Parts: sequence; C-alpha cells; structure tokens
Amino acid sequence: MVTVPVRTVAIVTLGCSKNTVDSEVLAGTLATAGLTLAPEPDGSDAVVINTCGFIEAAKEESINTILEAIELKQAGRTRCVVVAGCLAQRYGDELRRELPEVDLIVGTEQYSAIARFLSPDLKYNLVGERITSTPSHYAYVKISEGCDHPCSFCAIPLMRGGHRSRPVDEIERDVRARVSTGAREIILIGQDTTYYGYDLHRRRTIGELLRRLLDIDGVEWLRLLYTYPSHFPLEVLDVMRERSNMCAYLDMPLQHCSTDVLRSMRRGITRRAIEELLATIRQRVPTVALRTTFIVGYPAETDRHFEELCQFVEEQRFDRMGVFTYSHEEGTYAEILGDPIPAEVKVERQRILMELQREISFERNQQLIGSTLRAIVDEPLGNNQYRCRTEADAPEVDGEIFVSSSLPLSAGNFIKATVTDASDYDLFGTLAALPTVAEPASCAMP
Repeated sequence: MVTVPVRTVAIVTLGCSKNTVDSEVLAGTLATAGLTLAPEPDGSDAVVINTCGFIEAAKEESINTILEAIELKQAGRTRCVVVAGCLAQRYGDELRRELPEVDLIVGTEQYSAIARFLSPDLKYNLVGERITSTPSHYAYVKISEGCDHPCSFCAIPLMRGGHRSRPVDEIERDVRARVSTGAREIILIGQDTTYYGYDLHRRRTIGELLRRLLDIDGVEWLRLLYTYPSHFPLEVLDVMRERSNMCAYLDMPLQHCSTDVLRSMRRGITRRAIEELLATIRQRVPTVALRTTFIVGYPAETDRHFEELCQFVEEQRFDRMGVFTYSHEEGTYAEILGDPIPAEVKVERQRILMELQREISFERNQQLIGSTLRAIVDEPLGNNQYRCRTEADAPEVDGEIFVSSSLPLSAGNFIKATVTDASDYDLFGTLAALPTVAEPASCAMP
C-alpha cells in the first residue's frame, strides 16, 4: 500500500485496442476515486503500465517500458510504479522476483484493485465511467473477453481466459455513452467478435447485436474487428448488405492458407474452406474491404508451405494485410514443436510477403484514382490539408486518404473526396462534397 498520497496518475497503454479499452475503464475508475490523470509518466505521482504479453516483441516492449518507469522512480520523478495487464497476468510471479522496485503487479481488468492501492481510503470496489483516449469522433467498444479457440501459437487464453460475452444491454449503454460524447464511428472488438453470444445462448448472436447497435441514432459507421474464419456467421454479411451504416469491412486474421500448417495451428479450417468463405463474402458483399494477417516462420511451415502462402496472397488480393513472424510462446500447444526456423528466415519471409502485398495495394489504390469516396476526417493538418479515412480503413492499422479542401473541416466530419493520386497504402484527393448525415456509406473496392 502506498504511504505517500497519490494525486496524479499516468497510464501507459501497450498492445492492441482491447488494452486501450481496458486503460480507458481504468482511467474512469481512477478519476472516480478522486485521482487526476497525468499526460506523461515523468512528474506524475504514479505510473500504471498496462502491458502486452502476446508475442516476444510485445513482451520486450513491456519490460523496457517498466524499466523506464523504474528509472523515473529512482530519479525521484515518480513515486509509484504499477504493472498491470497481460504480461502481469501471465508472468506475475517472475516480475515480482525480478523487479522488486515495482510497487504493485496485478493482472487484467483489476481496476478497483489498482484504485484501492493508489487511494487507500477507498472503501468500495468501483468501476467509473470510461474516459476515452481515442479522438472523440470514434471509439472502441469491447463486446467480449477471452477466447475458447485452441490455436496452437496463441497465449491469449492463458492471459485472458475463456470467452465471455458482455450482456447486450451493457454494450448498448456503452455505445450510447460513446455517441453522446461525439463518437460517430463505433469499432467493435474482442478476441473473437464472431463468437459473440455463444456462451450466453449456445448460438452466435453477433448479427442480432449488430442490428441493435446500428439502430442507435448517431452511429454513422459501425466497424467489426477480430473476426474468426472457422464457422463464420454469414448473417454478418446480410447486415452489411442491408444497413448503410454498417461498414463493408472485415478484419479476419487467417494466419495461414496451407491446410498442413492450419491443422498444426489448430485453426479448425482448411485452405479449401477458407477459399469458399472468401468467395461467399465477396459474392454477397461485392464492395467489402478484406483485411487479414498471416504468421510466417511457424515451426511446421516449410519452404513449400511458404510458397503456397505467397501464391494464395497473389490470388486473393486482399485489401489490407499484415504479417507477423512466429513467436515461440511457452505454455501454448505449439511449444513442443520448438522454434526450428531461424529468425533471419522468418524476417525474410515477412519481407517477401509484405512486398507482394505492397504491390497489390498499390495496384488497387491506382484503380481508385478518379473515384469519389465517402470518408471521415481524422485530423486537420494545416495548409488546407486533412487526414481522413474511408470505410475501407480502420484507424491505426490501415491506410488513409489525405484531402485538400479550401473549406474548413473538423475531425469527425463526413465528407466526399475525389481521389487524385495514390501511393502504396495511402490515397490523396480533393474535397468533392459535404454529404448529409443520412447519406449511405459507399466505398467500392475494385
């Protein structure tokens, strides 16, 4: 327990958007406990680090950030260091042994425990209203926690536990609260958003949830991240076709295409099933923007499997794609396979695959020149330039469209922009029109 009163707290968030939401809930809890949020660790009374422990690179970043906070404490520029989140959940005992300078180590979603530690007079458990850290015109909303899938490479169930859906009413209240403070784009997240409702109703009810949220006045874009290919609920596609404020955008991490590798990964799907699913998605929603991620250097991946993956990427021509190198994680099913592929081979495979995607992305973007797209303004850049996104682009992970406008625009404005030029991942354009609020979103991808 802290002995010196803590008045200001800085929260450092590492990892994915799910951690971002956790930090926002924590910020609300600390504010309810009477603490003031500080913009920077340096000079704050306490630092809370919300860590990520998903892959080796994330763990290294978390450890380095903790060490930096300890240095601030030793220099007298903060008084208390709290470590929370995934890394703390997974390696709490090790962190306590190796980093005694840390004042408190707790796992995920331990909001009240942190508040009670920093504010010892607090007598009740509490969770305050979220304080969003994203720009006010968009917000992440977590619809579930944990994961039931047995993917061999993934440590998420070790850190987050099994799948748990949030009640519909609670999610709706969360969305309405975000809209009331200016959010026009709501981004739904979870470890597997398409599994939503199964633990509550023994069936997937993501389609019903989407329709309910789309009915909320003020939700102009609803975007779905972190979907799972196995047993994908096709009702999601019906919602995309029927509702103009549902983004025709799917984030679906496939991880690989080779049936041999997919079986070793315990993904519950084959290459043929993936190809059939992708064909169905594109047939039902021709304008859909597909984003995926792949893992290269998985222990079972041979040169032949990697060549198959390259061919698959060339054939499928995804709109957006990311590539991770395999991270050998203890406690996962794949641990027994070892880590036989050298790091330099993994990095080279990543480079080759991303170069393929760069060329595909450039070609697709070039085809958009001359078209007019609806976009949301993210940020004024000065000199009549604005950073914007189309329906095909999620914040932080996808491309952008940079728009020239002689008319003043504000973050959160929906506009129409004519594409005048394109680079590998970004578009450039000029303001074509300020659409009405009710105008349907449209971002046809060639």
